[in-house]
Amino acid sequence: MSPIRSATIAALASAVVATTLTGCQFGEAEQDTSPIVIGADLELSGAGATVGQTYQRALKLKVDQLNASGALNGRKIDLKVKDNRSDSAESLRNIVDFSSDSKVSAIIMGGCNECAVGAVGTINEKRIPTIALAASGAIAAPAAQRRYVFKLGPNAPDSAAALTTELRRNNIRKVGMLVSDDDYGQEGATALKSELDKANITLRQQRIKTTDTDVSQQVQQLASGKPDAMVFWTPPEQATLAATSAQQTTFRGSIYFDAAAAGDLFLGAAAKATEKATLIFTQTMVIDDVIATTPAKAARRQWFQDYTARFGGYNGSSSFAADAVQLIADAELRAGGEIGKVDRDGIRDVLETSQMDGLSGPIRMTPDNHSGLMPQALTTLVARNGRWRLAG
Repeated sequence: MSPIRSATIAALASAVVATTLTGCQFGEAEQDTSPIVIGADLELSGAGATVGQTYQRALKLKVDQLNASGALNGRKIDLKVKDNRSDSAESLRNIVDFSSDSKVSAIIMGGCNECAVGAVGTINEKRIPTIALAASGAIAAPAAQRRYVFKLGPNAPDSAAALTTELRRNNIRKVGMLVSDDDYGQEGATALKSELDKANITLRQQRIKTTDTDVSQQVQQLASGKPDAMVFWTPPEQATLAATSAQQTTFRGSIYFDAAAAGDLFLGAAAKATEKATLIFTQTMVIDDVIATTPAKAARRQWFQDYTARFGGYNGSSSFAADAVQLIADAELRAGGEIGKVDRDGIRDVLETSQMDGLSGPIRMTPDNHSGLMPQALTTLVARNGRWRLAG
């Protein structure tokens, strides 16, 4: 074999290796430097704006970190954000726009349950991988009918089980529940009643709309039943409103927050009303209380510090948005496909089997379960001196 022919064969072999091994760069001509385009449909105005803006900050921070890290094999993430104005019809238009752009690899949706549930059919029809940060289980289940839809965040059955464990431990026999009248609230009411029935704990409920800015009447109704504890299964702003309203009644029992009620680390004006309240949420919210004994805990602590340094405080939900970016970026890199072209089916397939010790906790996706946050990610937090702390 001639030296020229041998050199040619060796060069071709190197090119093949370069396109099949992640992170290997044997020739600039074979390296994909196209941007990883992620669409974000968020509630930047309207009733869900507080949570939506939190997600936007977290997405931007995580994208900046990944783009600066060099971990994307020479590629950069391009985040395209659209405001759905907390309106499901506007959200659906955003989903259609993103899916029509062949450069968009995947979509991240915000905290609007109605938006995400309403978009499931379109997402599947357009075959665009989507991770929703809203809480409703109907977003991602049944998985066989939600092939392109995934969810990151606490699940109602897991939260209900953890809350019931705490209620039993504190010998609570009678519970009043303030619950949002949306998909996640309905799931929560069903799940908590099931758990409390098994524990022989009685439950009385009052429902509120997610847009309500005054919950005092419903809280007063619960207080009149003289419960040992109140559970607030609502968005964060309503949960703190409810705690403040409860303080103005004859109720002197314990207050419990579901994971969806988690908001800022520091409780601000609601500090007095929420003192000694219990919250079921992920450990990252209070990671400064935790010794970083593993790489995953060290990463969570670093995220907490970076977010706090940039924004002057910490919001518990931020880690879900950051994990969604990481999952999509990893899936894009692992899916392979033709250089410069988006392989949405390949990204979907990778997402469906993703496993990661994320900033939120352990995340495991399977073909049967598209809601990835594991029950072990949830822990018990307690409000002390105006901020959330690790219980115990």
